[in-house]
Amino acid sequence: MVNTAVTLCGIRLDNPIIPASGTFGYGYEFAQLYDINMLGTFSFKGTTRQPRFGNPTPRIAEYAGGLLNAVGLQNPGADAVIAEELPRLRQVFHKPVMANVSGFSVEEYAETCALLAAQEQVGWLEVNISCPNVHGGGAAFGADPKAAAEVTRAVRAVTDKPLILKLSPTAADIAAVARACQDAGADGVSLINTLPGMRIDLKRRAPLLANGTGGMSGPAMLPLAVRMVYQVYQAVEIPIVGMGGVSRAEDVLELMLAGATAVGVGAANLVEPYACRNIIETLPDVMLRYGIHDLNDIIGGAHHG
Repeated sequence: MVNTAVTLCGIRLDNPIIPASGTFGYGYEFAQLYDINMLGTFSFKGTTRQPRFGNPTPRIAEYAGGLLNAVGLQNPGADAVIAEELPRLRQVFHKPVMANVSGFSVEEYAETCALLAAQEQVGWLEVNISCPNVHGGGAAFGADPKAAAEVTRAVRAVTDKPLILKLSPTAADIAAVARACQDAGADGVSLINTLPGMRIDLKRRAPLLANGTGGMSGPAMLPLAVRMVYQVYQAVEIPIVGMGGVSRAEDVLELMLAGATAVGVGAANLVEPYACRNIIETLPDVMLRYGIHDLNDIIGGAHHG
């Protein structure tokens, strides 16, 4: 018998598996395939204050280690999510859900978070600070500890619900950004988001993606994610949601040993819709294979030898 339950920012999860934002829609799409209540929770599609059409197509390209995506935060906007998506989700998912929020100004982050935090279904707010600051020269909020802290403070002021800041691997010092978020009131951090990359179409001699560049995801990202989670764990006392290249139960254990309390599964859902279900079902046997009876015992375990 093993224990897979963990606690993330004061909320109990039956297991640490969390489909990552942008790879699981608003949940009900996958509910047609299996009972998504088996998940710890999931982070729904990145939501902005106003609707966004997203980037032109093609938006997805493959590479040997995974996928590039340049969807461009396509979503119906916060009002439509509240009026249409969340009621549909309530019919198929009976646990607190994680609301992923994107914004292009501090004020937009705060306004969107306030709207979503008021919804009973929302357990956590995951604030994506990889978005470009349109009032700050276009650099991502998460690239600078001061900008990351400013967003954190603004959102903290509008809600008491658990606040998780989603960090970018493009930051020069991701541990410093995590500390700044913690000091500004974050309850947790999630990492890593995608890393910019590009593919070239040999026939057209032009980028494969209409946007030019896209976010790299998939198995090739796992070592980078493990390294950054390991570094951030040494820098903060708040829980970490680790993600990046996870496709197997073994990957979950690796990220938890590095310091993650819960683990996001992203691109794997796009390749194999049953990926999260398969990980959850195989996790107990993999735990026993490595002599693990309680996942809480291994969080950060790689730091202790």
